[in-house]
Amino acid sequence: MSSLLSVCRQCWLPTLGRVNPSLQRQFATTQILLGKHQKQSKIRIPSKKAAAAKAKRKAALTAKNLDRSEFLTLADAISVLRSVEVASSTSTLDLYIKTEIKNGVAVPKGRVTLPREAKKMTEDKILVFAEGRQAEEAKKAGADFVGGTELIDGVINNRFKATTILCTPELIKAITPRLGRVLGPLGLMPSERRGTVTDDIAAYIKRISGTSEWRADKTGNIHMPIALMHFPVEDMVKNIRHFMASVKRVTGNTKEGEDKKNSGAKPVTNIAKVILSSRQGPGIQIIDY
Repeated sequence: MSSLLSVCRQCWLPTLGRVNPSLQRQFATTQILLGKHQKQSKIRIPSKKAAAAKAKRKAALTAKNLDRSEFLTLADAISVLRSVEVASSTSTLDLYIKTEIKNGVAVPKGRVTLPREAKKMTEDKILVFAEGRQAEEAKKAGADFVGGTELIDGVINNRFKATTILCTPELIKAITPRLGRVLGPLGLMPSERRGTVTDDIAAYIKRISGTSEWRADKTGNIHMPIALMHFPVEDMVKNIRHFMASVKRVTGNTKEGEDKKNSGAKPVTNIAKVILSSRQGPGIQIIDY
């Protein structure tokens, strides 16, 4: 029987090569068919010219949408947002300010006390670099952390989480080499221009007590919850006017700031637009800020 099978194999093998290829079963795993069915994904990488054109079209569309947005007076904008939030008396009225920050100019930053606070004020954590009599005065004034250069490591390691840092003129040179790169980007580095390098630490702490700090982000945007919807319209207007006065004073958009701009004393940070909005309401640009 085995000899018969071997003879059959010998008879069949020569004829295997003469079988019509079209009659043979083609499997999907063969290299030929895989080469036919697999499609190479082509990722189109736009050229620099095409990318620039796309960015230009996007900017034009943004400007077009901006032109379609609402421009109202402050009183009309408050009336519209109050009607939208009629069912939410505890909703917040938000103020957005866009400033045009120039290269080499610090982000706008200041402190303000609103006539009627819209939210609970956050407690300030004050750190003071001082020694001797000035350190004792800072402690009595209510500073949270007081010391000399031994506090540097704690600031770097974020062990002392301070929102305001003050320093005396005697210690500023000692802390700048190590803390300049850490506190500078955060806007917390003491400086004479901002008044945080001073001999009268106690007076500065007394001056900022009861105030809240506002600060623009890196792109120059300022956001402030300015009022609650159940506030009377007069209180809303007072809060907005008061806060805008603080922003204008810091950015130099006052009469004194214009005089300094003409004399070249200090660069003025222009205010591009002021928008009033709410949780469910639209963003309305104010024309009489």
